Amino acid sequence: MTERIHIPAGKPYDVLIGRGLLAEAGRQVREACPKAEKAFVVTDDRVAELYGESVIETLRAEGLRTERLVFAHGEASKTVETWARVMEAMCAARMTRSDVLVALGGGVTGDLGGFAAACYQRGIDYVQIPTTLLAMVDSSVGGKTAVDLAGGKNQAGAFWQPKRVICDPDTLGTLPEEEYRCGCAEIIKYAMIGSAEFFASLEKTPVRDQAEQVIAECVRMKRDYVQADEFDLGQRMMLNFGHTFGHACEALSRFSILHGQGVAMGMSLMARAAAARGILAEEDKDALIGLIRKYGLPTEAGWTAAEMAEACRADKKAAGSSIRIVVPEKIGKCRIQTVKTEELETWLRQGGAA
Repeated sequence: MTERIHIPAGKPYDVLIGRGLLAEAGRQVREACPKAEKAFVVTDDRVAELYGESVIETLRAEGLRTERLVFAHGEASKTVETWARVMEAMCAARMTRSDVLVALGGGVTGDLGGFAAACYQRGIDYVQIPTTLLAMVDSSVGGKTAVDLAGGKNQAGAFWQPKRVICDPDTLGTLPEEEYRCGCAEIIKYAMIGSAEFFASLEKTPVRDQAEQVIAECVRMKRDYVQADEFDLGQRMMLNFGHTFGHACEALSRFSILHGQGVAMGMSLMARAAAARGILAEEDKDALIGLIRKYGLPTEAGWTAAEMAEACRADKKAAGSSIRIVVPEKIGKCRIQTVKTEELETWLRQGGAA
């Protein structure tokens, strides 16, 4: 059974969640983009080997002339150079503004492909087909697209909503365990910012045993944030819980740690700092860190507070000499707080950084 969740953004669209949907990819793309004559598939080498041909066959079955660009998997490919390659390839394929880009893969593919769609000929339609848990529950929904610059993660990007998001949980069967756990980090984030009941369900029942329900719950929560604050100027920033410190961890590791691992570290650091300041109860801090560990995710960062504070200053949420951070108050409730960037080192030390 397929669940359809409507996202009432400036350009509204639906997120579909259901097993077997990948076999319907062409029909779904055609339904979302009825005027398209061509489909340009952007994917990485791992996903191309698993699902590239089958998805392209479904697109061609709908009469779409199809081209593709395959890049090396991993955050190291989320660059201006790869983004330019995608657009040059679309230009060579004579893609027009009535055609469609299909982003097939995880968060890197969705961010990269979405940004190319936002920029090519000042914007063409695109469809997200996430194949990782992290992309299904978070990055494929909401219209944030970006690439990394030398100075920081996601520093060049645009808000560009997809025409449709197609989530087939069957693709999670080929997902490496480490990547699966990264998706669990984002799921824990959603529970921590918005639902004590959801948090309790994650403690009681493994995500793997309730994947479709968990994906749908996260998408519904993100829908509400996007509807209230599409362009990330206020409440949507709540979705950054764990990300400010997490992005610093990713950057300092030169992206050898994965995004979800960085988020897990960031949530743990922030929880300890909030507890040290009397904002978060010790038992809630312990429950959060315990759940992160239960899902096989890291809770310690291996860099000094000074190193991490410096990396945080490149974060998009910084404004002048201040930065907005998401601070947990209890399980299911967080707040957005503005602090001076010079105070970050103290927060990080309180969070356990050396």
